[in-house]
Amino acid sequence: MPAVHPFDLSGRRALITGGGSGLGFAIAQGLARAGAEVIVNGRNVDKLESAKRTLAAEGYAVHAAPFDVTVSELVSGAIEDVERRLGPLDIVVNNAAVNRRAPLPDFSDEQWRAVMTANLDAAFYVARAVVPGMRTRRHGKIINICSLASDIGRPNIVPYAASKGGLRMLTRALAVELAPFNVQVNGIAPGFFKTEMNAVLIADTDFSAWVAKRTPAGRWGDPPEVAGAAVFLASDAADYVTGHILYVDGGFSAAY
Repeated sequence: MPAVHPFDLSGRRALITGGGSGLGFAIAQGLARAGAEVIVNGRNVDKLESAKRTLAAEGYAVHAAPFDVTVSELVSGAIEDVERRLGPLDIVVNNAAVNRRAPLPDFSDEQWRAVMTANLDAAFYVARAVVPGMRTRRHGKIINICSLASDIGRPNIVPYAASKGGLRMLTRALAVELAPFNVQVNGIAPGFFKTEMNAVLIADTDFSAWVAKRTPAGRWGDPPEVAGAAVFLASDAADYVTGHILYVDGGFSAAY
């Protein structure tokens, strides 16, 4: 049965990786408010349970699925378990990510791999696990949380930028591969948002002032402001949108 409203997600089931806090929680909340049953994933059980309690108290259908998306051999079994217990996943948001800031010569092999595994490999593992079911059902939405750094660089984040650039192309290539199966794959590229990951930058008054000056909107983004983009890309309204990177950045990428 078609949705009553093109943005209505009633009857849909969404998995959000890194959904216990920050942008992931904001996206989970936005999808839930649009009617979706949400599954928040992460490694920190306390954060997941807190997120679950908050969403449940608001009256939403929510579940916690604690597993590590960076471990290939765990992902397929964990997603199979989620779908067996709760039902097929209609929407997957690959949001889990880490960042490390340092000049390139200061990065060890282990630190490079940790960033690449969390930000790029994990999205590949999750997509690989959910794609067969989505192809068979001929329905699905995959949303990858990219970044301004998917396209532009700045000092001290070379591994992060490389991983997010890779995620951008994973999004576009997978969109082309899955389009014949009515599965849409898109990305969201947030600008500078007030999240735990950016706490050090937010506390730096000079940097915060630079963000406000450099961003046409004149401020940092608040996490709930990313949710609408996710709802749109997860909804029937975006059935003919695939391979697109939607910037939610206060105009940052449009200005110089």
